[in-house]
Amino acid sequence: MKFTQLSTFILLFILSLYFSSCTKLGPDFKNPETKLPPNWNDSENSAFKKPSAEESMEWWKLFSDPVLDNLIQTAYEQNLSLQTAGLRILESRAQLGLVKGNLYPQTQEMKGDLTTIGTTGPAADRYFNSASVGFDVGWEIDFWGKFRRSIESADANLLASIADYDDVLVTLTAEVARTYIDIRTLEERIRLAVKNGLIQKNALELVMHQFEAGTVTELDVLQAKTLLSSTRATIPNLQNQLQQNRNAMAILLGVFPGEFQDLLKGEERIPTVSLEIAVGIPADLLRRRPDIRKLEMQAAAQSAQIGVAITELYPSFTLFGSLGWSASDSAGNSLGDIFESNSFSYSFGPAFRWKLFQYGRLKNQVRIQDARLEQLISTYQNTVLNAAREVEDGMTGLVYKQKEAQFVGQGVKSSKRSMELSILQYQEGLADYQRVLDSTRALTQKQDQFAQLQGSIATSFVSIYKALGGGWQLRGDSDFIPASIKEKMQKRTDWGTYFSTP
Repeated sequence: MKFTQLSTFILLFILSLYFSSCTKLGPDFKNPETKLPPNWNDSENSAFKKPSAEESMEWWKLFSDPVLDNLIQTAYEQNLSLQTAGLRILESRAQLGLVKGNLYPQTQEMKGDLTTIGTTGPAADRYFNSASVGFDVGWEIDFWGKFRRSIESADANLLASIADYDDVLVTLTAEVARTYIDIRTLEERIRLAVKNGLIQKNALELVMHQFEAGTVTELDVLQAKTLLSSTRATIPNLQNQLQQNRNAMAILLGVFPGEFQDLLKGEERIPTVSLEIAVGIPADLLRRRPDIRKLEMQAAAQSAQIGVAITELYPSFTLFGSLGWSASDSAGNSLGDIFESNSFSYSFGPAFRWKLFQYGRLKNQVRIQDARLEQLISTYQNTVLNAAREVEDGMTGLVYKQKEAQFVGQGVKSSKRSMELSILQYQEGLADYQRVLDSTRALTQKQDQFAQLQGSIATSFVSIYKALGGGWQLRGDSDFIPASIKEKMQKRTDWGTYFSTP
């Protein structure tokens, strides 16, 4: 090779590396613009004055219920949907590693062949064998930033998969808490129905004695039986709902129904909590809500794809090289001479490829990627709006349910006293049995309504913290994949260092 040719090749190589390190086509991603109000509508309410703090994000501990704490920890360790989200992170890490490899020579292949050839030449050389062995290298220089934009996209997708994991964790913690509250509420409603059934049974026995004594008619007996039957009839439906919620809890914990009953053992009460809630300010949603972060990262990944599409409009530059040995046994030669010096050959140099006359296909591909980016930005902004609405709905619902519970609680007290007086007056002959029926029925309804409201208040508390994006902090610096799954996958495939927390 002439010296000038070698110098030109080296200069071209250096210039290619230089320009490929400083050129990236396409837009650089900017966070989507969002307009959030400075404060919540109910921010002046004393219940929402508590300053926001990271430690308050493990909000379920504010219930001071060890059973709930244990259920959430168990769900975090065993829930299958969460494990699937963790495996998607692993997939994204592998995809990022795959894309990073494109920065280096894309073709590095050793090849060889042994071929039998037949020709129409002289009989002696009509059939002969040919063998070759060699090594090829091809390196498309990242002149326009195509591969670096692809790495940006894959990196953003990895962050999006982590945010998706956090979003699943937020939903999981909220769903475990909500289901637990429903279980405790149904247990309380069943207990009240059984208790009221006993009261009504005693009242029926009293009416039966008076009927036998001839002081009342059979109508009173029939009315007492009807009320008792109606109260007892509510219990099977409540028990059915209770079992369904227990089955739902089993799925959240990653076990079959009936395999977790020991975890529910504890004080059977509807969870209550202090009404001081750390809601912070609306701008905190952008930091706390993992679903918002996920969409932001998806938009960043899509923005990089615009740059990848734009590079197809320009020529690509490649450095290639090939070396090898070849020999045949024709004309008195031997395949054993393959590694002789005169069997060696090589070639190398630059090349370019330019997709001309594409009839708008490449530009339309850029437009497609740009339209997809704008769709994600709109989805992001809509998610922020809905997140703010969910917080506002939760705050408003909690405030009004508290007020309703105060009135219903007063109604329970007055209904209980009314029933006691009506039974006493009935025994003394000062009131008819209809008054006893009305007061007993009212007490049963008010107690059941109050129990449902207590559960609803606790559920509203859960809804607020879910809307605020609380719960994902539970993972801390822990791995996304359980050790048992890692061990199984490592036996099947060499994962290297990919199991470490990114």
